[in-house]
Amino acid sequence: MKLQWACRRGMLELDVLLGNFLEECYSSLSLADQKLFILLLEEPDPTLFAWLMGHEVPSKQDFVYLTEAIRNHARNRVAR
Repeated sequence: MKLQWACRRGMLELDVLLGNFLEECYSSLSLADQKLFILLLEEPDPTLFAWLMGHEVPSKQDFVYLTEAIRNHARNRVAR
């Protein structure tokens, strides 16, 4: 899957957060949110890291919602 490659980043933390979210949540997102996730993956690693670690807040409100969803998924995820 093309998205799996897009979730593989230069940072292990991003690989884990994005890869797990893709595998476990992406298919249940609305089509609009799936497109938003794809747009999110176009952001550079340092930006994604800052957003997903909660160090910065995205200026685009849709990205705020999605980054919070990814962080919440990681916090609530049961180790597999």
